[in-house]
Amino acid sequence: MTEQKPSRREAILHALVELLEKDPGARITTAGLAKSVGVTEAALYRHFPSKRKMFEALIEFAEGAVFSRCQVILQEQEDVRVRLQQLVHLVLVFAERNPGLCTVLTGDALVGENDTLRKRASQFFERLETQVRQALKEGEIRQGLRPRTSSVRGADFVLVFIEGRVQRFIRSSFSRLPTNDFEEAWALVAEAVWASHS
Repeated sequence: MTEQKPSRREAILHALVELLEKDPGARITTAGLAKSVGVTEAALYRHFPSKRKMFEALIEFAEGAVFSRCQVILQEQEDVRVRLQQLVHLVLVFAERNPGLCTVLTGDALVGENDTLRKRASQFFERLETQVRQALKEGEIRQGLRPRTSSVRGADFVLVFIEGRVQRFIRSSFSRLPTNDFEEAWALVAEAVWASHS
C-alpha cells in the first residue's frame, strides 16, 4: 500500500490545531484558517459545513486517540493502581504532544463559540472521570484497595489533578509541561486516593 498524503480535510484540521497552538488566546476566523491552509473559504466549507464541525472533528479525534489507548491499558494491566497511573500519564502525554488540541478540550479555544460546542468538549473529561471512577470501584472490589473516600470523590480528585496540569500548561503558553515530575506528583495523588497500599 502506498503512503497517502493527508487529505484536504486532515490538512484543514492540522492547520486549525497549529493556529490554536501559535496564538492560544486568538479567535480563529474561517478567513484566517483558509489563508493558512492555502485555500478559499468556499473550499473550507466543502469539507466542513461550519467552524463548529471542525472543532467537533478535533474533539472526536482526541476522544478516539485517548480512549482507544485507555482500553488497551484496562485490558493489559491487572493492578488498578498501575492502571490508573498509566491512564493519567497517557492523558498528560497526549496533552503535551497536542497543545493546540488542549485549548479545545478545556474550552479555552471555544470562548465566543456556540455553547453546545463547549458542552461537547466537556464530555471528554466527563468520560475520563467515569473511567477513573470505574477503576477505583474495581480496585476496591477486586484488589481490596481501601479508598480514603468514595469513588466519586476520588475520581473528582484525580480529574482535578489532570485538568489542573493541562490548564497550567495552557496558561504558561505551553512551557510548563504536564508530565513534569509526574512520578512524584502521582505518588501524592495515590496517597490521597487510597488509605493503604497493602
